This record gives sequence, structure tokens and C-alpha cells, in this order.
Amino acid sequence: MQQVNIHEAKTHFSKLVERVEAGEEVVIARNGKPVAKLVRYANEQQPRQFGQWEGKLWLSPDWDSDEVNEEIWREFWEEVERMPET
Repeated sequence: MQQVNIHEAKTHFSKLVERVEAGEEVVIARNGKPVAKLVRYANEQQPRQFGQWEGKLWLSPDWDSDEVNEEIWREFWEEVERMPET
């Protein structure tokens, strides 16, 4: 793992990125003290799997009824009316 100072990192940034792409890690230091690490980006996001919430979530049978939607709408606008104007 290579350590470089901030000035050197700014001057040779493209070369440092090439080294990181090749698998190296670079530590960036200020006054000889490490402050940052330049590492290769790894996209760790996994594809979504359907059914992960199955059996873990319960919805009331009337969750999307006209009455519930009207109540939510009314409460939302009552709250908006209480907000101070900017």
C-alpha cells in the first residue's frame, strides 16, 4: 500500500487512479498522517429477490379503501394548513 501526500495526489491523480484500478490501495496523507484511502470501487448491490417480505408484513383488509384514503387526505391537508407560511 503506497502513501502519498496531498500535493503529490493532486499532481498525479490520474496515475494513482490507474494504480487503484489495477488493485492497489493508496493512502493520502497530510503532514505525514493518513487522512484518506483511495480504493477500487466495488458495486456490491445485489439484484432484488422477490418474496423477501412474504409472511413478514401484514396489511389491513381496508388499507386501500375509500374511507381510509379520504382520512389520510383530510389529515394531510389539515397538517398543511397548520404549517406556517414561508
